[in-house]
Amino acid sequence: MTSQQPLQLTPEMASRFASLALNHLTREYPNKLTHALVGSDDAQTPRALHPIFYGSYDWHSCVHGYWLLLRLLDRYPDLPEASKIIAVVETHFTAENVAGELRYLQQKHHSGFERPYGWAWFLALAQQTDALSLPQARGWAKTLSPMTEFFVKSFCEFLPKATYPLRVGSHFNTAFALSLTLDYARSAGRKKLAALIEETALRWHLEDVNCQAWEPGGDEFLSPSLMEAELMRRVLAPQAFITWFGRFLPHLVQGQPETLFTPATVTDRTDGKIGHLDGLNLSRAWCQRSLASALLKGDPRIALLNASADDHLNSALEHLDSDYAGEHWLATFALLALEA
Repeated sequence: MTSQQPLQLTPEMASRFASLALNHLTREYPNKLTHALVGSDDAQTPRALHPIFYGSYDWHSCVHGYWLLLRLLDRYPDLPEASKIIAVVETHFTAENVAGELRYLQQKHHSGFERPYGWAWFLALAQQTDALSLPQARGWAKTLSPMTEFFVKSFCEFLPKATYPLRVGSHFNTAFALSLTLDYARSAGRKKLAALIEETALRWHLEDVNCQAWEPGGDEFLSPSLMEAELMRRVLAPQAFITWFGRFLPHLVQGQPETLFTPATVTDRTDGKIGHLDGLNLSRAWCQRSLASALLKGDPRIALLNASADDHLNSALEHLDSDYAGEHWLATFALLALEA
């Protein structure tokens, strides 16, 4: 495994990612609705159902498309696309539109809508909005706050009932959702939510050992094993995490399980499910870099993880806009990996 280029976020990359997001954020069609109908009145267009998050092919991708734009704006305030980003946010983050989103979310037959992936991404968006130094950002955060409260309450109600984690590599993965949500909770001073996530993660994963890493599945964009480790990196104290990580993946220093060091092969990027594997390569790179940063200087696993991260990143970065199936979401995961 060798690094082919310095894999860091650059202003040029940021501008490319912003342009990609702006091109799909308010694109209503094609659209994949996850939508329960209890009557004919529920048969409405995406924008009627979701007045803010109607673009980007699906709700959660639209949410993290906004996160991507605000994250890039935070990093590069002079981004060439800055005025367009501010304009689209000003247009969509209104009290009326938030009320429309909430009307949908609060309907009983939508109680599981976007759980847990979309819930976590919305709280990541709230965290990023809070962090912005733009003068408009405080108003945006206040406007979004009813939805923020809704999802905080939703997690607090759901996690005590969740006896088991979801160890899949798709949107239902609980380790990914709790990782993002814990970052939000700590940033926002939500001590109750943070404590609940920590307790849940320990309940689910503290005794996990000798992970076999039977992955990837053919439509996965998250590594179940690496995402679990990323969650536990956040939850455990540094030395406790190193001990846990050694038990969880005891043969990592020998490059095993080999699958974790081998970028996934993507045979058809026009197939949305197969194209998920580009996202797997990006999210693995994110996890591998983050996990390497948690190890002590001189640990041989650091070089292995970082080299693998570069290989995974190189395999996917040029394909962010190969087809709309990936264009509407992949840049977000590229940014996670490049910033790790």
